[in-house]
Order: sequence, then structure tokens, then C-alpha cells
Amino acid sequence: MTANEQPRERNEYDEHNDYDTTDALTRRKVVAVGAGALAVAGLGGSAFATSAFAGDGTRTADDEADADLCYRLTSETVEGPYYIDADKIRQDITEDREGIPLLLSLKVIDSETCRPIRNAAVDIWHCDAVGVYSGYEGQGNGGGGGPAPTGEPPTDTPTGTPTGEPPTDAPTGAPPGGGHQEPTDDTRYLRGTWRTDRQGRVAFRTVFPGWYRGRCVHIHTKVHVDGEWTDAGYEGGHTCHTGQFFFDEESVLASAELAPYSTNTAERTTLTEDTIYDQSGAQGGLLRLRYDKEDIGRGVRASLTVGVDPEATEDGQDTPGTPAPSTSPSASAS
Repeated sequence: MTANEQPRERNEYDEHNDYDTTDALTRRKVVAVGAGALAVAGLGGSAFATSAFAGDGTRTADDEADADLCYRLTSETVEGPYYIDADKIRQDITEDREGIPLLLSLKVIDSETCRPIRNAAVDIWHCDAVGVYSGYEGQGNGGGGGPAPTGEPPTDTPTGTPTGEPPTDAPTGAPPGGGHQEPTDDTRYLRGTWRTDRQGRVAFRTVFPGWYRGRCVHIHTKVHVDGEWTDAGYEGGHTCHTGQFFFDEESVLASAELAPYSTNTAERTTLTEDTIYDQSGAQGGLLRLRYDKEDIGRGVRASLTVGVDPEATEDGQDTPGTPAPSTSPSASAS
């Protein structure tokens, strides 16, 4: 998309997303570069219709399931060391990365009112099939700790439900928030930003992530509100949510049977061993997945409703606290 081609509904805000930018606690600017919107979402031979992308206005079974998640904040997590601001405005973030096609469909809502939040800027970023982040290829596959580990694995690998404070998702001694590191190169695959539509929906085309030592399979995300979409991209505003999305073990084990995932020799942390995921299901970022159980290589559709507090500032620089309890008498535990 060129600098003059912006997502639809430019400058259209509702009462839940029209904040005074003079009170913004942080400011950011995303430069509009990269590919434009996808016209068709055909993944690996599977019939993923165009309507799977944001803006179709269709109510699905996932919407019904998400009703119980109203009035629940999606868990906040640390940013991690590999976030790059001023990312590319695009829905297809795959570039040249090989892997299982993944269509990620999100719906962003106000966790108090359940109203969709439109015109928000949603970032996602994740490692490739062998655990490497773009912009940080010099770090290799090590979760912030340098090249892929070799030799015998540690004997103190965590088991069961984690307890205590979560790690920073960064090398030992790094400051809170994952100890942001400066990029080591100009690659930007598997990163992108896009705009929520009238229903609060946004979708990305990417590949199923791989893993690196110390973390389960995950995708990072940020939701920005209170900004303005301009010819240059998205400007101003503040980050109201920093989180991560997770994949169930069945899907990860299935992906590990296929190349290039099968070439990833890094020790893998399971979902229950991971100390960033809070084990709370969808509220903690666990994605709903749909794929052919006989052939995951054809593609995966992932979806989730993300409940945020648009007035909060959650930039992922502090250790997240306990997820907010439900205030809705009809809400059930995840």
C-alpha cells in the first residue's frame, strides 16, 4: 500500500474511540509502506473465503461463544524484546516465510460495554517456523538469548502450572517489559499493522509460528487507540493493550511434523510450562483454531475476541498483574 492508500473508513470514530489526543500518554507514528489489503484469502488450497477478513459483518458461532467473554479484560503481558514501532501497514505479513498458512481474525471490544472498538490500530508480530524474529536475525533462535542453543537441555525445565512472577521474555538481567533491543537488520517479515472496521474486526494473513527455547508458540499483539489515521499512516494515541496469542498443544504437535517446523531443533516449551500464558483460556489469549485434523498443512483459521479498556495505558513495559476478575454475573470461567 502506498502512502496515499489508506484503510477504509478513514476519520470515522464513534463515541467509544474518540478521545482527546492532548491527553495521550504516548505518541507513535506508523509509516504506511508495504503491501495493500488482500483481495482473496486462499490459504494452502483451503477455501478460506474473502469474508473471513474484517468488514464482512457476518455473525458466526465464534461470536456467540464470545458473548461470555464480555466484561472480561484480555490478559496483559510484557512486550518482549523484539517489538518494532513504525511497522508496515498491511494485512498479509508473510513475505517470503515458509510455513503453514494462518488466517488470524480478531475482534476488539470494550471490555466494559462489549461495544466494538473501530479505527484502532492493531499490531502483530511473531517468529518464523524456526523461531527467528525479523529485524533480529542476528539473535538467531534463542528467545532473546543469542543463537539457537546446543548441547544438553537444562535439568530444571518447568513442569505443571507455573507459579510466581512471570519472566520478562528476555535475557537474564533485562529491565521490565522484556528489555527492548534495537533491531540488528532491516528485515520485517511476520510483522504488520492494520485497522479495525466498524465491527471492531481485523484480520491478518501469516504463517503458523514456530518456537524458540523458553517459550511456547505465540504471537505478540498491541492495540492502539486515541490516534488518527492520516496519509502517513497512524499517528498519536496510546497503547491500551499489549498481549500475546497462544496455540493449543494438539495444533503445535501437528505442525511440528511438517517442514520447516520439523527442522527446528530448539527445545520446545509446552503451553502448560509457559510462564507468560496465565492458563486462563481465551481470556489469557488462547486462540480458537479450525483446520483439517488430517492435514494441518492446508491452513489454519484462528480467531479471538480481545477485550480491552480503551482508557488504560498498557504498553507492556511493566510486569502484568493478575487478570481482572469478571464483573458480569453471567460470565463463566474459561
